[in-house]
Amino acid sequence: MERVEILLTEEEVNERIAEIGRQISKDYEGRPVHLICVLKGGAPFMCELAKRITCVVSFDFMYVSSYGSGTESSGQIKIIKDLDEPLEGRDVIIVEDIIDSGRTLSRLIDIFKKRNPASIRLCTLLDKPDRRVADDVNVDYVGFRIPDEFVVGYGLDYDQKYRNLPYIGVVKFD
Repeated sequence: MERVEILLTEEEVNERIAEIGRQISKDYEGRPVHLICVLKGGAPFMCELAKRITCVVSFDFMYVSSYGSGTESSGQIKIIKDLDEPLEGRDVIIVEDIIDSGRTLSRLIDIFKKRNPASIRLCTLLDKPDRRVADDVNVDYVGFRIPDEFVVGYGLDYDQKYRNLPYIGVVKFD
């Protein structure tokens, strides 16, 4: 049986998303920004973030699966749902729920660069820098740096459960 202990309250999460929204609004003032959500977990964060950005915002969704023989991402990805819009000439921000090893994201960034955007930046609600193995993944906007714990809520799940929690919790197994 598992239980969830609160790591970051709903208020803490909402305030940090507002701060990131203000920073993005400042950085892109007078220019449109194109948010790309990596499904599924990033959707709640991206929707909340978009509401707090004051410049023109468009968004798109991509669903990828990393594959390999182990329990960790191989960095090879299979695109299950590609973007609907071209990236050429656009200022792009990839929005993730959590970044740990960075392997899959590194490959995704390589794919996007070939599509000729004006710029690519990376935004994540949660960052686990201690688990990073991809040296080329530099996060521009970070909600929270967290320890190497199994977290849920705000789009993150355990066996498809807990995505709807309005806070970030740590799964504990009894």
